Amino acid sequence: ELIRNNIDYLKENGVTMIQPFLSLEDEKKLAKQLTRVFPDIASAEIRRALGLAWAEQARTKVEIARKGEEAIDYLKETGKRGIVLAGRPYHVDPAIHHGIPQLITSLGMAVFTEDSVSHLGQLDVPLRVVDQWTYHARLYRAATLAARESVLDVIHLNSFGCGLDAVVVEQVQEILARRNRIYTGIKIDEGSNLGAARIRVRSLKAALEERGTRSPAQIIHFHPPQGRPRPVFTREMCDDTTVLIPQMSPMHFQFLEPALTACGYRVKVLEEVSTQAVDHGLRYVNNDACYPSIIVVGQIVEALKSGEHDPAKTAAMIAQTGGGCRATNYVAFLRKALEDAGYPDVPVISFNTLGLEKHEGFKLSLPMLNRLMMGTVYGDLFMQVLFRTRPYEKKPGSADALYEAWVEHCKETVFKGSFRQFKRDVRNIVRDFDALPLTDERKPRIGLVGEILVKFNPGANNDIVRIVEQEGGEAVMPGLMDFLLYCAYDYDFNYRVLSRSRRAAIAGNLAIRAMEFYRRDMKKALSASERFVAPPNIDQIAHGAAPFLSRGNQTGEGWFLTGEMVELIEQGVPNIVCMQPFACMPNHIAGKGVIKALKSRFPEANITAIDYDPGASEVNQLNRIKLMISVAFKNMRLNRRDELKENFPRSA
Repeated sequence: ELIRNNIDYLKENGVTMIQPFLSLEDEKKLAKQLTRVFPDIASAEIRRALGLAWAEQARTKVEIARKGEEAIDYLKETGKRGIVLAGRPYHVDPAIHHGIPQLITSLGMAVFTEDSVSHLGQLDVPLRVVDQWTYHARLYRAATLAARESVLDVIHLNSFGCGLDAVVVEQVQEILARRNRIYTGIKIDEGSNLGAARIRVRSLKAALEERGTRSPAQIIHFHPPQGRPRPVFTREMCDDTTVLIPQMSPMHFQFLEPALTACGYRVKVLEEVSTQAVDHGLRYVNNDACYPSIIVVGQIVEALKSGEHDPAKTAAMIAQTGGGCRATNYVAFLRKALEDAGYPDVPVISFNTLGLEKHEGFKLSLPMLNRLMMGTVYGDLFMQVLFRTRPYEKKPGSADALYEAWVEHCKETVFKGSFRQFKRDVRNIVRDFDALPLTDERKPRIGLVGEILVKFNPGANNDIVRIVEQEGGEAVMPGLMDFLLYCAYDYDFNYRVLSRSRRAAIAGNLAIRAMEFYRRDMKKALSASERFVAPPNIDQIAHGAAPFLSRGNQTGEGWFLTGEMVELIEQGVPNIVCMQPFACMPNHIAGKGVIKALKSRFPEANITAIDYDPGASEVNQLNRIKLMISVAFKNMRLNRRDELKENFPRSA
């Protein structure tokens, strides 16, 4: 879709581009999808061709594995060495690896791909990271084999700014370090001058020769040290252990403390993202990881180093999505950071609904989910009513004062878990903000979308809502519940188009119904208001994204990000800031990658993409936002002039 949305040549020359999402797990479902994609080809012919291809693929894998075994035997017989040249699938392309395999063979060493030897490697200890991706699973097994076999070593090709490699590089290094083996990583970039890479390969060969005949592999401690199990949050810890939670969205997370406290946990939501927190994140997290991971890990480490919390009576909690985004591995990032920072015994609780990790002391109960859903709706509602009224208030500070008064009341409701009171609160909040005295001035409305943490966390986006309001605009930010609905909505597509189970699709649809049930009264109250607009349902957002992106784009914010921008434009908010962490590939594709197509379909669209990173220039970000807002003011004046012309036409 990135190519289709941005290469004019395709449209100009009538090129039909076919880019279906296909799963290679299920032969029958794949045949069904190919029949849909190629309706002019007989389904029987597709099934026959696919059957032949499936069998050939199996034979090829067996042949590659057999050749790998033969090559290892040859190395053992001759005393030569071999290199597992590991990486991502595209690293087999000569235009990308720039001849590194030939360089290795010219030095008298054999070259193995990871899939030629991975079947021989068995992980002897659990991985620290979540094993999210198939080709990385092969890489971990190949590294385990290389760590065990004296004739093999590893050279790991990785890419600059690749967040997936930020997860994998350190795990491969740890696997090798357990047996005192050398890890060599080479970053492959678009530059063809690989003098540094050649030096590294030659240095590896020299180091191996200097070691000479190896003594038996020496086991060294890594994450976690052998013999010491990963710390677990137990039931006994609930009474006297404080659970630290990194901040993501102040308007929503302020309700986490009463929700979890009512369920028997002692929790502390960390309030802000300080410069020191970012510095700690940069120190303890791989710097190719994304900005949100640096922030959340840095917040936890800073809190522990502050001296305010006893490490022996402290745990950390972090959300784990379970999707293809590297956010699923934030838990692994945090555990490594705590180990390196000197807090190896602090348990890390994974907050997820997928059963990825379990702790006997923390359970997702129905009363807890009830309170969390109420807090999410409160947060979404407060964002809408406060941002809609504050720029126009007649009495400065009146909107914030009303907001603060309601927040304290809503915290009590969340603690009690009263759904009846929650429904009354929602109606009354809309009523009170509807009655707030406002001016009749007009301001440009600025939509704010992007990666979930950068979008909602003022510490990560330099308080963009404040910037918009100071520059004379009105901030419009879609809610957190919409993102949760997007996550649940994907299961149905994955069942119908890919290879996921029907049970998961049913569970996803039930989750959508439950979430819509919680925000039903909010939508009714907003719809009845003269000032506010009810949020769309997830079907509308998906429908808006469909002309630009397939629903198969599910990593990160995926198609949902595009759908949010379309929904904002159709609601009369054509001015949009799209925020993403630097080098976040999913959001660059689903955000930046669709801007050209959006502007083509919606000429009034005024969209700017802003990257956020520890090294990003705040001045540059501010100037780009100001430029976008100045264009918004200009367009608003032009639209106002056109309206006046229509209402007061010149006489003949």
